[in-house]
Amino acid sequence: MTVGKTIRVRDLASARSGDKGNHANIGVVANDEAAYGVLCSRLTAVRVQTHFQELGVTRVERFELPNVLALNFVLYDALAGGASRSLRIDTQGILLATSLLDLTFHANAWEEG
Repeated sequence: MTVGKTIRVRDLASARSGDKGNHANIGVVANDEAAYGVLCSRLTAVRVQTHFQELGVTRVERFELPNVLALNFVLYDALAGGASRSLRIDTQGILLATSLLDLTFHANAWEEG
């Protein structure tokens, strides 16, 4: 099996994240319509939940905002109790977007999109 070139979410989009109590949200804004198509097909709620499984995320919901070429993800129970209760360094989930931007796809995902 040959290993092909990979691309990161950051090659297709920018992102911001933050807290909502014990939950976090990540907004991902595609660079253009082609990138949005790839993100819609490859950046699923299951893929995001798998990416953050070590945080104990219990569920991820994805919301599509096609008019602004964006996706919004809500990560339930991602913050170990939230800003006032968590002992984690990032109690507000601000760095979650940075982590998601590092998620990779096979380069053919871009070509197929």
